Amino acid sequence: MSDTTKISIRFFDDREVRAVWDEENNKWWFSVLDIVAVLTSQNDYTKTRNYWKYLKTKLKKERNELVSATNQLKLMATDGKRYLTDTLDYDGVIALAKHFPNNKAVKFLDWFTYSDNSIDGQSKKKAYSLFESNLIDEEEIGRTKSLQKIHAYIFGGLYDFAGQIRQKNISKGGFQFAVAQFLGNTLQQIEQMPEENFEEIVDKYVEMNIAHPFMEGNGRSTRIWLDLILKKRLKQCVDWSKISKNDYMSAMIQSSVSSAGLKSLLKDALTDEIHSREMFMKGIDYSYYYEENE
Repeated sequence: MSDTTKISIRFFDDREVRAVWDEENNKWWFSVLDIVAVLTSQNDYTKTRNYWKYLKTKLKKERNELVSATNQLKLMATDGKRYLTDTLDYDGVIALAKHFPNNKAVKFLDWFTYSDNSIDGQSKKKAYSLFESNLIDEEEIGRTKSLQKIHAYIFGGLYDFAGQIRQKNISKGGFQFAVAQFLGNTLQQIEQMPEENFEEIVDKYVEMNIAHPFMEGNGRSTRIWLDLILKKRLKQCVDWSKISKNDYMSAMIQSSVSSAGLKSLLKDALTDEIHSREMFMKGIDYSYYYEENE
């Protein structure tokens, strides 16, 4: 698999479902083992693999076409290595799920067949394509202008305020973000904050989060902004797949009082794979997953 291969991670009930894009046939292939683990509510990899082995043998005996529809592709495992694994396309996944007559399978199919034409779905596709764009000049990175460009690119045509600094006050969970009247001055101050080392970069990120410059889409835009600064200054970025949703959300809530927890989380997840498309796309998948409602 080349570096240009598109990798995606979907989340069902807080479980990963890995997928890989087939450029030639213009479709996604999904990891069978991930889907079997979801449908059997199984956390043990060996048990999941054995169950799929058993089911595959049973389907073969029945001359079921599902087995011949599987395609072996290399997918990254939790140990960071790529292994050949059985995958199925969209139709194959639906056929597989029908072999699990339980409520979980019904819920999974509802999730899997849901149209991705929502604002989140469309903006996520745009966010993926940021990797190929030379949208932001090197000298703009770390400035408010670069954050506005990211936001405008991801949400352009979806929100009429894409890329525009908000004019209204907003709050979340009882926390009041920066007052709109003074937001211009606040953003200027944040822009001038130093970003020479990891501590300074995260401090800047925390302040930008507290400012919350847009009406919607702040988290997703600002995490990309943070990664761009880390890449420029430290030649590193965050492997977001190493940070759980609950840990990240808790650290962000706490960061307005103390950023120590957030710094610890981010530092442990730093990687030098700054040119990896897979790392970037995985980051987008996790970033959008963080924003999903409970």
